[in-house]
Formats: sequence, structure tokens, C-alpha cells
Amino acid sequence: MYGYIARQPIFNKDKETIGYELLFRDGEANAFPNIDADEATSKLIMQHHLLMGVERVTSNKLAFINFSEETLLHHFPTSIKPESMVIEVLETVPPTPELLATLKYLKELGYQLALDDHDFDPKWDPFLPFISYLKVDVQQFNLLQISRHLRRVADYPFTLLAERVETAEQFEKLKLMGFQLFQGYFFARPEMLKHKQLSSNKANLLALMAEASARTLDFERLADICQRDLGLSYKLLRFINHSGQSQAITSVKHAMVYMGEAELKKFLALLVLANLQDGAPDELLRQSLVRARFCDALANHVKLIKNPPSSFLTGLFSNVHLIVEQPQDELLAQLPLVPEVKLALLKREGQFGHFLKLTEALEQADWPLTDDLLQSLPEGAELAPMYLEAVAWAESILRQV
Repeated sequence: MYGYIARQPIFNKDKETIGYELLFRDGEANAFPNIDADEATSKLIMQHHLLMGVERVTSNKLAFINFSEETLLHHFPTSIKPESMVIEVLETVPPTPELLATLKYLKELGYQLALDDHDFDPKWDPFLPFISYLKVDVQQFNLLQISRHLRRVADYPFTLLAERVETAEQFEKLKLMGFQLFQGYFFARPEMLKHKQLSSNKANLLALMAEASARTLDFERLADICQRDLGLSYKLLRFINHSGQSQAITSVKHAMVYMGEAELKKFLALLVLANLQDGAPDELLRQSLVRARFCDALANHVKLIKNPPSSFLTGLFSNVHLIVEQPQDELLAQLPLVPEVKLALLKREGQFGHFLKLTEALEQADWPLTDDLLQSLPEGAELAPMYLEAVAWAESILRQV
């Protein structure tokens, strides 16, 4: 039986990640149709939270976790430290006196509480004084309806969190209405992003990315590009130094040759994305790093040895068009990536496309698709530990680049 974790980022008004909603599901749930939601929730949280720790899953940011009626009434959330989590009350939970007493008790213990998919029904008003976050599905109401509902509950001290924000225009309007936190894929919709001219510095970075993604590296050309930018040269040498090498490095080209092609391709792509990121949401880079490491782990699991960095680059480059705000097909046309990687990025086809689809299915908590995609991998793929390791690795890289 497999256990899966998905985390969906929650942003503030500056598009900074403040936490993640964690979604849990037994990947073999179809084989156990008689297990109810409460039992499944309990088993999964036991497996993932108590054994692994929410801090690892969320990189020490807030964890927003859904709880059903029975798990709340039996005080199951108290298994997790209050400072690590926000307890989300599912919209399917009835607003009973027993639930109100439970939430008061959890609030007294220091837990933050959220009402998920709040419908503004007055029957929930007695709960609002104890609520820290009010989550509103902005696809469920139009903006005029939301504004009217918010005026009625304006005196309560909760933070407004908008769910399913799909466009930049929605994001701006919701900020004006008083929403402080946001959840959704508005930042990942390329048709909503403007095409902007790249600075000469970013043009150099794209040139470096193009060279790094070629099938065969031209060390002279790479060294020439790096030497135009003192910062890039410094980071390259610092990275090699942190890797524990003992040989004295005499030049940028020497440093590159010392690293070897496979590791150099990975490092240069990481370095370019980190420097291209200016102004883009931090989550885009973080997600790219997690995808790169996870796709690489999948390639290792299936013992895919042809062109080792290709799986890594597939995950890493999956967001680059969003970071530089250019159409993906136009951007990829500028990069000499191997055809298999381009096919994976544009159409999610081929072996690398399969890895990327599996990664995205995990991110989006699409468990039926995850199960389906998993069938074509060799047995023994422990997705949860692999994904957690990818998250930890991404955080370590962010501290370096």
C-alpha cells in the first residue's frame, strides 16, 4: 500500500509562500472500499505526520490540514504541535454544539482554526469568534456576492484566505476586498502573463542555460559566458568548495571540467533559474527544484542511465517560461534541449513526460491519476519518502543559490 502527500502553496499579498495545505489519500483506496473517510484520515495522518513530521513536509512553514467531523470530535489534531499547523474544518462537517465545544477547546490549546469553503451561512456565526482563517472559494460566488457577505462578518478577527484564484486580475481585485492570503494556480497560467523584454543580464543567463542544456558541453563557451558575470563565477566556485573538493581550482573552465558534465549541467541550470527568478513568486523556483529532484529520483528508480541530467532538467525547466514570463514554446525554441525533454515539457509525452505528469499529479492531489501513472513503474517506488527528500533537497539548494 502506498501513502501519498500533496502540498498546495498558500501565498500572501506579496506572493510569498506562508504555508501549505496538505492533502492526504491512500493510493490503494480503491482496494479498500469499506474504509470510511475518518478511518482513512486517521491512518494517513498517523503514517505521514506522526512518523515523518509536518515540519519536513512544509519546510517549517504552516501546515493547513483538513479534518472531518469524527477526527475533530475525538481531538485527533492534538497529536500534532499547535505551532506547526492550522486545523481546517471541512465544509461537510455539520455546525453542531459538540463541534463548537471542540473548537473552543482546541483554540484554548493554542491551535489556529480555519473554516474551509465557507458559504457564509449564519448558522456558522457562533463559530467565527474562534476562527483564525476564513477560506472562501472565489469560484463559488461572484465578487459582488463576496463583498456583500464580507460586510456582514466584518467585525470578526479572522484572516481572509481566497481559494481557487485563477487569474492575476482576480488576485488584484481580491486584495482590494481585504483578502490577505491566496491559494490557487493563477501564477501558473502562462496566458495571463505579459511577454516582457529581457535585460542583457537575463539574456546572458538564457545563453548560459542554452549551453548547459546542450547534449555535449562546450566548456570554452560556458567559461566565456560565466566570466562576463563575476557573481556567477563566484557562485560556481563557492558551490564546488561546498562540495568538499580538495584540488585547487585555477580557472572557471578548470572548475567546470572538475565537476563533470552531468553535475555541471544540473548546477548551471539551477544557478540560471535562481538568477532569472527576479520578481517571480518564490514558489515557482521552489516547485521547480522539487520537481527536478523528484523526476531525477524516478529516473534512478527505473534505472534510466541514458543522458542522466535529462529527467532532472525536465522537472527544473517545467516552470522556466513562467519565471521569465514568455510563452513556453517560444522559450524552448531558444534552448538546445534534447527532443525527449522538449516533448515532455510541451506535451507531457515520453518517459520524461511520464515522470513530470506523476509529479504534477502528486502536487495536485490527483490520486486516481497518481495510481494510474504508478502502474508503469517498477515495484517498490516509495513516493512519499522520495518526495520528502526532494523537498528537503530543494530547501538546501535555495540556501546556496
